[in-house]
Amino acid sequence: MTIDIAQIQNRMRTLRRTTGIMGCLAVMLLTAASLSWGQVRDYSARLETKRGVEVTKIAVDDFTPAAGKLLSPSDSVTLTRVAEIIRADLDFSPFYDIVVVDSFYLKHMEMAAMTLLGWSQLGAEYVARGEAEFSGSEITVKYKLFYAKSGIEFARGSFKSPSSNFRRLAHKVANEIIYYLTGEQGIFDTRICFVSDRTGNKELYLCDYDGANIYQLTGNKSINISPSFSPDDRKILFTSYMRGDPQIYQYDVVSGAVDLLAAYPGVNSTGRVSPDDKTIVCSLTRDGDSELYLLERSGKIKNRLTYSAAIESSPCWSPTGSEICFTSDRTGGPQLYIMDKDGVNVRRITFLGNYNDSPDWSPKGDKIVFVSRVEGKFNICTVDVTGESFRVLTELGNNENPRWSPDGNHIVFSSTRSGTKEIYIMDRFGNEERRLTAGGGNTNPAWSGHSQ
Repeated sequence: MTIDIAQIQNRMRTLRRTTGIMGCLAVMLLTAASLSWGQVRDYSARLETKRGVEVTKIAVDDFTPAAGKLLSPSDSVTLTRVAEIIRADLDFSPFYDIVVVDSFYLKHMEMAAMTLLGWSQLGAEYVARGEAEFSGSEITVKYKLFYAKSGIEFARGSFKSPSSNFRRLAHKVANEIIYYLTGEQGIFDTRICFVSDRTGNKELYLCDYDGANIYQLTGNKSINISPSFSPDDRKILFTSYMRGDPQIYQYDVVSGAVDLLAAYPGVNSTGRVSPDDKTIVCSLTRDGDSELYLLERSGKIKNRLTYSAAIESSPCWSPTGSEICFTSDRTGGPQLYIMDKDGVNVRRITFLGNYNDSPDWSPKGDKIVFVSRVEGKFNICTVDVTGESFRVLTELGNNENPRWSPDGNHIVFSSTRSGTKEIYIMDRFGNEERRLTAGGGNTNPAWSGHSQ
């Protein structure tokens, strides 16, 4: 049957005067005919501006049991949670918003479930649908992606895992959906390492990107700070006072083994591994002042990068490994500088504010995120690598220790906005802030790569 849009619009105008917008939507859904299916992709998705960012709307239907399968109460809860996690993941993307309806809406519309055209009329460009089958202790989830307006399926996938690991399975589904929509890897199966004093000592902890599954890594009852992942995510470098002086160690995520890398006289701190996993840049005071050095992966000194009477600290690598951003107070207060990896071609990139520190280079290569003291408070800011486009992203509390997600679209940081130091994540525009931890002093986050 052919859909007469003009006829629908005329009936909508009549209904708007009598029954309101809910009745209008009902007529639109009841008038729509079944649409043809195919495999041709449509790249005409409309974008709208929200929070200053262009977003596309997507809907995730409640997932259903596989045909003819009955679910136990616990399996039914698991299936509901899978869809909820996928929605939360996709909604955290700075470029997608989730369209939702509740049971009241469906009851009012006298509908058992939403149709694809119904989602389209609510603004959704895409719809994800899925089903699950539980077999013993395992769950298999199959999903499909549709263009809401045309009803055309353009992607599908399947994942299997132990039922107890349903959270990670849901994250994998969301990652694949993001990949189909953007061509980029999602960050929903990544993890975050951070420092917490919840046991009375500053130990390293690890959690999922959304704050779930927190568990403790170190237990040396000392001060452990400044974690950073190796490129393959199998190792975490950190600074520890476990033997008295601050020294750089390496934690093996798989085995739990801890190896000493740098124990030179004085302070050894803020070790960061190069993108090719062959070199470590760090700050050492072995020659008096805090200077930047390159170490071999074993911890042996390769060469010294900086020579000044100033404090040089907080180094981080560019995505290509050809440059290093760092903090220096050579002009008075701490400011950000960039240099080539051999220590030459040094140039300053921050000029606003008298205190800028803790830089991290975006995986996209275009921006540096850092901490700046703004009107007496510490806030998370970004600046282009050229020194242009200084932007303040946070407002409440004191905010520190920013680190990029591996896709360059999100930032993790610590904040005192709730009264205690907690870990938060947000998108790169300063939107979609979410709190990951609760209770205890939680600081120094580091975001893993996609290898997790």
